[in-house]
Amino acid sequence: MRTGFCLIAAMVAGSAPPAAGQQYPVKPIRIVVPLAPGGPTDLLARIVGQKLTEAWGQQVLVDSRAGANGAVGSELVARSTPDGYTLLMGTSGTHGINASLYPKLPYDTLNDFAPIARVGIAPYVLVAHPSLPARSAKELIQIARARPGQVTCAFGGSASQLAAELFKSTAHIDLLIVPYKGNAPAVAAVFSGQVSLVFGGIAQSAPQVRAGRLRALGTTGLRRSPAMPEAPTIADSGLPGFEVSTWYGLLAPAGTARPIVDRLNSEIVKILKMPDVRERLSAEAFESPADTPDQFAAVIKSEVVKWAKVVKQTGAHVE
Repeated sequence: MRTGFCLIAAMVAGSAPPAAGQQYPVKPIRIVVPLAPGGPTDLLARIVGQKLTEAWGQQVLVDSRAGANGAVGSELVARSTPDGYTLLMGTSGTHGINASLYPKLPYDTLNDFAPIARVGIAPYVLVAHPSLPARSAKELIQIARARPGQVTCAFGGSASQLAAELFKSTAHIDLLIVPYKGNAPAVAAVFSGQVSLVFGGIAQSAPQVRAGRLRALGTTGLRRSPAMPEAPTIADSGLPGFEVSTWYGLLAPAGTARPIVDRLNSEIVKILKMPDVRERLSAEAFESPADTPDQFAAVIKSEVVKWAKVVKQTGAHVE
């Protein structure tokens, strides 16, 4: 009798379904991009999606759902079934800044998502129209103090807006911060001379800087960017400790099984180490951190705290 019982138990155990992480994925995966197509968030989602498709043999689709500074697409993922088949390419805007900038955000930044891994980190470069006589962040601060409220700085999104607000408050200067509908129009406004300054993407700004059509006053990382090594950091040229970087990372809805999160993280880390991916990201001025899910979660928490202080101190708000 005991032998029969053991045999049945063994048969039941042998027929048990594999763990969630082992059988995942068994159908196509969707990565929601909550910002406009053609930008860095979209680019990173497509790089990751292509490599996941190649590795797993399941199609990974990129679904653009822009609106409300990323809130529309982020809410869509937050409300999705937590099975690993609907993911979000979030940013420091959607999961760091928006929590304080929008009083009625339709998702809970910390509790509605399961962080997987950051895919890229990109500092800004503060660029000026050549008509502004400043050649460094230190000289800009001196000019702005002599001309309070007269030096203009464009922004095209929540991250570049708060980068400008943080610079303004840290340097104790009065910049006139001007909103534009997107980073590309904001940079174009500086290029045309309508506005004096903008915190722009390094990859997008470098060609104009090297052609002499824009002037780089400093980058916003804690060390010089390999993509623009000739430009000092703002921290080294006037504002010690100043640091602003935009990160992009993959998140799943809260409640997604940890084996699925871990499998996605493991594959993302492999992808970020591929030579062709590293070369592509480097060309776009991205650094790749290779986080664990817990490290990424800690980054999000720290970003929410950091930007909440900036919003409170500066009174920054959305128009």
